[in-house]
Amino acid sequence: MTIGRALLLPLLLLASARCLASWSIEADRSTADIHGLFEIRQEARDFVAKENARDHGEWVALDPNMKILVPRCSVPLETRWTPGSQGLTGRNVMVTCARAVGTRKKWSVHVPVTQKR
Repeated sequence: MTIGRALLLPLLLLASARCLASWSIEADRSTADIHGLFEIRQEARDFVAKENARDHGEWVALDPNMKILVPRCSVPLETRWTPGSQGLTGRNVMVTCARAVGTRKKWSVHVPVTQKR
């Protein structure tokens, strides 16, 4: 094995890590098949803004887990506070799709929230 081949795998891994590090939720937009985390986060932010206006709260929606991948939703997303029975720590907004494109399956993504400082 030549030195060039021996270095190929580590260099490819480094290049991949750099690409992933530059990836952000801003770039994770919906496509025909995938519902983007950007839009899911925006739904959570809109929900939190309405709740803050109603209750004079000071909550801020954070980013959903970047590892989540869900199919495109074929109906409008629904939002609500995540019930305590879900077993999550801290406050979360549950963004739910009642029916994904091409299937009758539903999904939920939990978006963490925090108090403004």
